[in-house]
Amino acid sequence: MSDPVQHLIIHGKTLEGQRFRPSDWAERLAGVLSQFRPAGSIANPLSYSPYAMPRTLNGLPCVMIDHRLRQLEPLAWKFACDFAHSNRLQTTDTAARNEDADAVPPASSAA
Repeated sequence: MSDPVQHLIIHGKTLEGQRFRPSDWAERLAGVLSQFRPAGSIANPLSYSPYAMPRTLNGLPCVMIDHRLRQLEPLAWKFACDFAHSNRLQTTDTAARNEDADAVPPASSAA
């Protein structure tokens, strides 16, 4: 049985809850990362990499970045993470979510 693909999702919403602009930012970021592809794949300059795909979630643009990009090209992974951090964008890491699902839930505490 193969492991499920894990993604870092960069959402089109800032940490302050504002919609991120410009409206085509996800396509631009995925376009920059389009050159990073699996070994042996045909490099079509007019297509996105399977490792960085623009999507729409909950009505907002996002980019789903495959964790395998980190091994393929660490600087491309760092670029995407730095983009999200410097623009204060919300992110979701599905690897962390799956690890949390496997863990025993902590006792609830009042904050």
